[in-house]
Amino acid sequence: MAMVAIRSVVTQVIHAAVYRSEVRAVSQSPVMWRFIGNQLKRWRTKANISREQLAVASNYSPDTIKAMEQGVRMPTARALDVADELCGADGLLSVAKEYLSREKFPARAREFMEREKQAISRWSYGVALIPGLLQTKGYARTLIENRLPALDEETVEERIAARMERQAILTERKPLVSLSFVLYEAVLRSPQVDAEQLRRLLEVGRLRNIALQVLPFERAITAALQGPMVLLETRDHERYAFTEGPFASELSADPGVVSRVTERLSIIRAQALSPAETARFIERMVDQA
Repeated sequence: MAMVAIRSVVTQVIHAAVYRSEVRAVSQSPVMWRFIGNQLKRWRTKANISREQLAVASNYSPDTIKAMEQGVRMPTARALDVADELCGADGLLSVAKEYLSREKFPARAREFMEREKQAISRWSYGVALIPGLLQTKGYARTLIENRLPALDEETVEERIAARMERQAILTERKPLVSLSFVLYEAVLRSPQVDAEQLRRLLEVGRLRNIALQVLPFERAITAALQGPMVLLETRDHERYAFTEGPFASELSADPGVVSRVTERLSIIRAQALSPAETARFIERMVDQA
């Protein structure tokens, strides 16, 4: 009965979170973390167990227990098992463990990643970083390990693995996904970009479903300095625009937004080097590295 009860409530929560009328940026913790954290707090309060008592019993700090209850941090199996026993929850807290898993991507990019799995075409422009789909493991590690606030080692490894898994879109989808990447020259001049990463770009640029272009400094236009952007088209021919900043991201299906991003991207692509010119440009950089 405990399993049936929690599944029923969890299903309602997930449906309420996932099936919504408009696409918007995701800026919250995973819904499952928040739901189970809320249940943890409710059972603790009902049993008159203080946060400090639960912290001592489960060998966590009170602040960590608070973060779990607020859904900021994933509730752990140990915390749930200890709370279940302390609060007399008769398995209702312990059973929640099977619904918990670490998220592979940051919250603000999670919805975009789900749409990307359904893409038949993807255009992007990068102004500061190599796109995740083109990154080597070494480059990805450098970025993720130096993220602020810092991530724990387990999360770093999971994020790197997830980024590498995403790259299946380059060659493993049937039919092949049409991909276009434009990189501002500053991206390639970054100290994090080594010869291995440059060679990876050359390798990807030779794939017949991929167009890779570089926008040189001298061809930069105002539209190219306004940040990165991605356009997606799904199998259902839905079109999405994704724009990302240092503190916020937005995924939009609004036709007006999609049209404006399409126009910006088209202008930038027209100014960029051709794929053949781009290959020669990157080859010269490899020779100089």
